[in-house]
Amino acid sequence: MAIHSHVKIWIHLIWGTFHHERILFKELRIKLFEHLVSRANEMEVSIEKLNIQPEHIHCLLSLPSNKTIADISKILKGESSHWINNSGLLEGKFRWQRGFGAFSISISRLDTVKRYIHNQEEHHKEKSFLDEYKEWAQRDGVWND
Repeated sequence: MAIHSHVKIWIHLIWGTFHHERILFKELRIKLFEHLVSRANEMEVSIEKLNIQPEHIHCLLSLPSNKTIADISKILKGESSHWINNSGLLEGKFRWQRGFGAFSISISRLDTVKRYIHNQEEHHKEKSFLDEYKEWAQRDGVWND
């Protein structure tokens, strides 16, 4: 009998536009959503929830056993910025911020995180992305500010 690996690691991946510019609007968001899902499928990465806001992205994904968070982030961010620039979807050169946030999610919190990602537009009417991210990262011990 063969021994198989069984892995289910949920990651909440977050990244933003360079200088948190609010430039990802309706048409681009729709195209970028489709593009990111397509790229993830090519890498055999399962995206459970994806929400693109004008200056940042939330992506809940299942991390495969043969990929690292850095691999996935590099491909999704790097390839998508290249695609945006080559497709002429924005005036000028598009860039993502350096780095990303990646947080492990327990199965018991999965529905809560899905709702949080789904409700980004409403949520950020009360608190900016950057303020919330700093608060969240400080609480979880990953911000050194």
